[in-house]
Amino acid sequence: MTGAHRTVDPLVAELSAACGGQVIADASLAGLTTLRVGGRARVLVTAETDADLVAVSRAGRDHGVGWAVIGRGSNLLISDAGWPGIAVTLGRGFRGVTVDGGRVQVGAAEPLPSLAVTVADAGLSGFAWACAVPGTLGGAVRMNAGAHGGEMVDHLVEVEVVRLATATRESWPVGALGLTYRHSELPDDAVVVAATLELRPGDAAEVREQIAGIRAWRRAHQPLNEPNCGSVFTNPPGDSAGRLIDAAGGKGLRVGNAEVSQRHANFIVTRPGATATDVHRLIEQVRARVRAAAGIELVAEVTLLGGFEPPQDTGPAGVGDGARPAGADPW
Repeated sequence: MTGAHRTVDPLVAELSAACGGQVIADASLAGLTTLRVGGRARVLVTAETDADLVAVSRAGRDHGVGWAVIGRGSNLLISDAGWPGIAVTLGRGFRGVTVDGGRVQVGAAEPLPSLAVTVADAGLSGFAWACAVPGTLGGAVRMNAGAHGGEMVDHLVEVEVVRLATATRESWPVGALGLTYRHSELPDDAVVVAATLELRPGDAAEVREQIAGIRAWRRAHQPLNEPNCGSVFTNPPGDSAGRLIDAAGGKGLRVGNAEVSQRHANFIVTRPGATATDVHRLIEQVRARVRAAAGIELVAEVTLLGGFEPPQDTGPAGVGDGARPAGADPW
């Protein structure tokens, strides 16, 4: 109705007044994930400074809502019902790469593939594997991302985090992060904002050749041209999740418009019209097949955000059936 008064969400009003970065009410999140499915957030904040992150924390407490940091969304599944709290992305204020000899200081919003090329051009080696991880540095630190025989713990010296509980920036040495296979012990309120890496000298042309080889391998073996979230499950000790899924007849398994990739069984791809529920149910079906065929309980790498129905079977819990705790840093 013309001239009608529109009610402004008080949470959005507080964030808009306090944040220098963009604040969007009732924001769609599907486009922020590589699966391209999921619902909306009550509000989406693009944080450009530490002060923006502190404002998010304060507003969350004031209004009794949770928050979650979204990197490039490459290991993230958002509920179709969305996220009833504050979704946060780190903006260009948290990007940047500074090379000083073998030491490299990197902002948390820097994408790993471009970082791999930057350090290669600087004549540093050992980080070519990162071109295969379609996430940001911050999420890669929290998940101890890795590929092709390398992982973040191999290179990290220290990380800088903003603690939302105390509104402070802290430096943590790598030994305090509790990094293990695809896991860290960073507290939920610690948002990774920067990190320092130690890399060894190398020949730039040779490292670029390694990157080209990794990219070619990925094009040949992974469904890069279809929406997916990367590896769905971690590899069990001494085995491959993809091999186990393939052996259990999981390739091509489909729920709705989500399908286990024919190219790589540890990838789920989405077709037009797919929903987050399709993906979640397919994950649970794959886990059940491998459990029945091999007696192995696959552990999901993908992070859930929002509410999901519990699995229909009564086996051990898998991806989970509730909201991801506030403070997650999906890639």
